[in-house]
Amino acid sequence: MNNNATDSSFTDTEAEDVIKVRAIISCPSGDYKKKFKNIFPRKDLELMVVAFKIFDFMTCSKCGELLNLNLEFEI
Repeated sequence: MNNNATDSSFTDTEAEDVIKVRAIISCPSGDYKKKFKNIFPRKDLELMVVAFKIFDFMTCSKCGELLNLNLEFEI
């Protein structure tokens, strides 16, 4: 085995099979803002849907307002 050899076809295929997501959670009053990054395999899209449903009921600990969720996808 040659440790210096790279198999570009393997890494290219791996990169094409994932969806990169950046989630930005913020409070409407501006008290809170947090960014998260995650990678989801295309074959397991249900994991992404479940992860997003968690954000539906998140509220700000300071004012009690529902938090905003903005998503940025890299497909």
